[in-house]
Amino acid sequence: MQDWTLRETYQSQSGEVRWDVLGSDDADPVVLLHGTPFSSYVWRGVARALATTHRVYVWDMPGYGTSEMSDGQDVSLAAQGKVFTELLAHWGLDEPSVVAHDFGGAVSLRAHLLHGARYRRLALVDPVALAPWGSPFFRLVGANATVFEQLPPALHAALVREYVTSASHRGLHPATLDALVEPWLGEAGQPAFYRQIAQADQRYTDEVQGRYGELSLPVLICWGAEDTWIPIEKGRELAGLVPGSRLHPIAGAGHLVQEDAPAELTAALLGFLS
Repeated sequence: MQDWTLRETYQSQSGEVRWDVLGSDDADPVVLLHGTPFSSYVWRGVARALATTHRVYVWDMPGYGTSEMSDGQDVSLAAQGKVFTELLAHWGLDEPSVVAHDFGGAVSLRAHLLHGARYRRLALVDPVALAPWGSPFFRLVGANATVFEQLPPALHAALVREYVTSASHRGLHPATLDALVEPWLGEAGQPAFYRQIAQADQRYTDEVQGRYGELSLPVLICWGAEDTWIPIEKGRELAGLVPGSRLHPIAGAGHLVQEDAPAELTAALLGFLS
């Protein structure tokens, strides 16, 4: 995928996970979680910048990016929270800092609140965290996944391109859009795209939403001010539920803040992590 390759593998309960680590061995660890329908690729620039001062762990969740995609695979939020907890143990990370985007936000919150994963600090970037969530398109696909799986490949590719494009406020470079769409194409990628939507269930955030008041670690909430997928009002609501948290709006950015405003996001994260 262009200049982004994950060199390591881990066999999780939901299939093989591809992962990698950047930065000095003795630097403070930080783990980056991607959202849907994305992969660690969206973190490439931020990860390299953070790696100048931190040891940065990146991974593709099962069913995403370069990690395993297979029939019958459990790629739900419930499964991903368990896989992330497993991965932290595999890496030997007792209390890393965590930065989580979109669906990854819910994964990190579930791992912490339900599975005992401990973090030094938590930065949430436009997270899926509060009900209700899921666009009308997302709900339509979720209710008819088996129908959408049968789309001709060219129509499927056009649908995914349009969907991914809508996550950006400023517009994506054609090469970036190609890289984000590519994992969802072909015999494995097309059904995997609809599988992850079909398994997206709000009950997995309902299970933890009432516990956000228990969070007792430093929490930064970054939000693209022009996010049309999850409006910034949700960020304000979330900040009101998490004790001591701070909302950091990022002007001119949509849901894909990493692509729309990478410098601004990196600066906010470096300030928080330091």
